[in-house]
Amino acid sequence: MLARWNKLCWHILLKTIGMNYRKVYWLPVLFTMFLGACSPKIRTPKPETKKPEEKEKPADKKPVKKFSQASVSLLVPFKLDELHLKTATKADIEKYAMPIDFYQGFKLGLDSAAAQGLNFKLNVFDTQDDNAHISTLYKNERFKQSNLIIGPVFPEGLKFISGYSKENNAIIVSPLAATEPAEFNNPNLVSVVNNIGLHGKKMAFYIAKSFNPANTIVVLINPKKTEDEQFAAPIRSYLQSNTKFLVQEYASAYTFETKMIKGKQYVVVVTSSDRAFLLPTIEKLYKLKHLPTGGYSINLFGHPNWVKQNYPTDKLQDLNTIISSSYKIDYKSGNVITFIKKYRYKYGFEPGEYAFKGFDIGYYFGKLLVTYGEDYKDYIVKEKYKGLHNNFSFIHDEKLGYINTSLMLLKFKNFALSPVE
Repeated sequence: MLARWNKLCWHILLKTIGMNYRKVYWLPVLFTMFLGACSPKIRTPKPETKKPEEKEKPADKKPVKKFSQASVSLLVPFKLDELHLKTATKADIEKYAMPIDFYQGFKLGLDSAAAQGLNFKLNVFDTQDDNAHISTLYKNERFKQSNLIIGPVFPEGLKFISGYSKENNAIIVSPLAATEPAEFNNPNLVSVVNNIGLHGKKMAFYIAKSFNPANTIVVLINPKKTEDEQFAAPIRSYLQSNTKFLVQEYASAYTFETKMIKGKQYVVVVTSSDRAFLLPTIEKLYKLKHLPTGGYSINLFGHPNWVKQNYPTDKLQDLNTIISSSYKIDYKSGNVITFIKKYRYKYGFEPGEYAFKGFDIGYYFGKLLVTYGEDYKDYIVKEKYKGLHNNFSFIHDEKLGYINTSLMLLKFKNFALSPVE
């Protein structure tokens, strides 16, 4: 694995400089990084649109100010100057894998958008995960002329760049941070990853729609750590304010057991993602459903982080477990299969999670620039997108910016997670 990584790093760092690309052009970056070449194009079918019953008069149409060339800046913490190839451990390699994986997927996505008729000038800047490095960009002409800025990746960098974004009315895309938009207070911020509050609201809506409050008790098992309460708060608030459900709350499944009533249906929401807490909790709920003297009716709902953790699938399936998620890759999809083949051909190994994320962001925002030119930000809330990994459906808040509200619910079925809606 290390040998293959050495080959990859040298491939990236020693790529021929100064090549003239047909669709995507590269410029020098903070540490003279020239990354990648023009990737194979991936064509995604355009969604069918219904024709309006009456054609607008030409005078009523707003002319589209197309770009002759669009400038995109990608701010990613590569930190490749810190990677010593001869002495790198597996942990070192994994530390640097995320930004490279994301970049490579993003490049393929932007290149696919370019195939629809626009040249892009892509500036790639290594932020070093350091605000001092970000501040040097404010005097960089290539950065200042950006039509779109992707990154920084981490919350501290996004907070730091918010002042520049507001002062210059510059759109900043937060590609990976699940932080609440209120922490940035930036009307020009595009939050791609759903924050935990949206996950809680999605789950509350589904519970209200799917169960009868006349015979159902909703139970929150909430250890009340900060992250637990962030998930629990919107569920509690919605159900108590908008429904007739009896909502109970306990610190553990063991306390809950002493209050259970025979004949009632229980919707149990475990708000924690702490594995040490969850393993005995799942085991306890399973036993309560299968008591020798007659068990209880239990439907389990869990934290979105469960999708990345390993729990006894047979027990989760038996408890009809549902979790919320912002992504689900359908490996049978033609577009996914095509992307994987192109990624293998280009980079020589399998795409990871962040490559899929990068592709969707690169393609979606690249296509907005291709289609709507200088007015692309007016269409962020209008253009829906079903991607390889993420789906996008944005709303706009005057203080918080553009927020992706597209979420799905996944249920354990046939020992796998399948979409509920």
